[in-house]
Amino acid sequence: MAFVSLLILGFLVFWAGNGVMCSGGGGGGGGVDMDMEEEELFGLFEVMGSLLEDPTWAQMHPLPCTETPWPGVECELLDEDDDETSIFHVTKIHVGPDNVCKPSAKISHSLLKLPYLKTLSLMNCFTNSPIFLSKSLFGSLSNFLEHLALESNPSLFGEIPNTISNLTNLKVLRLSQNNLSGEIPKEIKSLVNLQQLDLSHNNFTGPIPEEIGALEKLAILDLSWNSLQQVIPASIGGLEFLEKIDLSSNEIQGQLPRNLGRLRRLVLLDLSRNNLTGPIPETLAGLQQLQYLIMEDNPLNAGITSFIGSLVKLSVLTFSGCGLTGQIPTTLSNLTGLIALSLDNNRLKGTVPSELGALPSIDMLNLSRNRLSGELLFSRDFLIRLGERLDIRDNDGLCTNYREAESNTSLSRFLQNPSCTSSAMFPAASNKTTAEKNPDRAENLKPKLYDGISNGGSKICPFYCQNYILVIVVWLVSI
Repeated sequence: MAFVSLLILGFLVFWAGNGVMCSGGGGGGGGVDMDMEEEELFGLFEVMGSLLEDPTWAQMHPLPCTETPWPGVECELLDEDDDETSIFHVTKIHVGPDNVCKPSAKISHSLLKLPYLKTLSLMNCFTNSPIFLSKSLFGSLSNFLEHLALESNPSLFGEIPNTISNLTNLKVLRLSQNNLSGEIPKEIKSLVNLQQLDLSHNNFTGPIPEEIGALEKLAILDLSWNSLQQVIPASIGGLEFLEKIDLSSNEIQGQLPRNLGRLRRLVLLDLSRNNLTGPIPETLAGLQQLQYLIMEDNPLNAGITSFIGSLVKLSVLTFSGCGLTGQIPTTLSNLTGLIALSLDNNRLKGTVPSELGALPSIDMLNLSRNRLSGELLFSRDFLIRLGERLDIRDNDGLCTNYREAESNTSLSRFLQNPSCTSSAMFPAASNKTTAEKNPDRAENLKPKLYDGISNGGSKICPFYCQNYILVIVVWLVSI
């Protein structure tokens, strides 16, 4: 480490002796000088030296803003008081999976020497020695920082410092897939420009702070895969720009706030694998842009409310394992864009509405493990089109009049209910076709709705163009 420091210092002295010139045009004749401040350059060398496996980074990139650039570092020119000189400042550092971090990688306090930093992104860097977030770090980056992403770092421990409140210009905060713990700090309310908040796959506990309702520009909220408790704060219903809410895989209780129906831009609502109870409030009929409603594995113990048939943009609807009672409403036939419907593992009774077989886009239908009865009145064309993506197993009273022998086309192996004319319509339990329950069936159901902020706004990824792939994945993990 001493050798590397001496090497960096030698390069600093050399380039300082030459004015640390980062000239864009070269030559004389009135060209504008474009310098980089020595302290900032030296600070960059120290930051990269604390992260990367390569000990020659400073030697290979002595002028990282101009002549010897590196893909993960970006700079911008800022004019000084006089019009003759422009100064380069480091505005972005991204170290990701393609750049190998060393086992002893750490967050260097030399970041304090990079006061113009707008983006700091460190992915899969901290995998061995424990690393903790510093209170002083957030205080020093408060002036310009807009994008902070520390993701997939299993050795990143501790709590989010309350000095996070200093980052008032922050638009993106992504701290997913780490080992962070404690409660989400109430000081997060100061991040009034925040558009994305992703704290998923950590060990956060306690309530979702009511103060989150102060983030009026928020479009993406992902707190999934933690141990958050208590109820969903009603203040979330006031975040009118929300497009995605993912609170899945927590320990959240109670009923859904009625004012969630005010989120007119909401595209995805994933509340699966919690302890939420029903009924679902009728006010959610206001979610007219909703495409993904994922509620599975919650003890709702209520009926399917008819208003869901008014959410005409739905493409994925899952209530698997929710203790649903009553009948399947025929209003679901209004969802002409529906691609995947999962109502398995409930206590639904009555007949299967034949209108479901007329849904033009449906490509996965799971009604298994219920108490449905009567004759299944789907057309043969519909049965052939869905094939094994149609599952009606373990509904003892449900019968069909289709047999594989009647056609050269093989029907679903999950369509083996008895014939309606058969004396074996109600088989003994020992003869039932049992469906295996996969506890992770929904893990791949959740779409990733963003890949970062671009040009100052939230960006929805191309997932909406990949619905067919989603349907196949949903079906595979549901059996």
